Amino acid sequence: MANKGPSYGMSREVQSKIEKKYDEELEERLVEWIIAQCGPDVGRPDRGRLGFQVWLKNGVILSKLVNSLYPDGSKPVKVPENPPSMVFKQMEQVAQFLKAAEDYGVTKTDMFQTVDLFEGKDLAAVQRTLMALGSLAVTKNDGYYRGDPNWFMKKAQEHKREFTESQLQEGKHVIGLQMGSNRGASQAGMTGYGRPRQIIS
Repeated sequence: MANKGPSYGMSREVQSKIEKKYDEELEERLVEWIIAQCGPDVGRPDRGRLGFQVWLKNGVILSKLVNSLYPDGSKPVKVPENPPSMVFKQMEQVAQFLKAAEDYGVTKTDMFQTVDLFEGKDLAAVQRTLMALGSLAVTKNDGYYRGDPNWFMKKAQEHKREFTESQLQEGKHVIGLQMGSNRGASQAGMTGYGRPRQIIS
């Protein structure tokens, strides 16, 4: 991987806008959730975007996080004994987390790209993915979420209704109000069609 020098002009402007989206308060909440979900052995990052990036960069903590949302025996990501040191192995580990998060239900629009985390291009996108994962875990309420449920918004769930056959039959005899009504309809007082236009000069 080549070293990336400083950016100038338009690239610099775009990068600074992306960096402004990074939320330090949200970082604290996500760190607390990851530690609650995975256990204290994952450690704690240095405060700030660089510490957060370095903590998650090799993909091991992310993999442990997504695995903790599944029952034993059906963990989607294989976590290596020793954290990978080679760049392509680390990126591969992050890619496995992204695939597992998508299978868990995180939408493609909420997913970060591997380079967003690995090169620190868009850590706000990393936060967005973790928020979406946390929201799904709280919404599923299957007993695998650990931590304060108020850390994440619950997603809206479908409320399916079941109707009996007799209820469906009764519904066929009702005229909905949007169809209007013909009660008391008459043409009294209406003028006939085709009368000449009244032009007064």
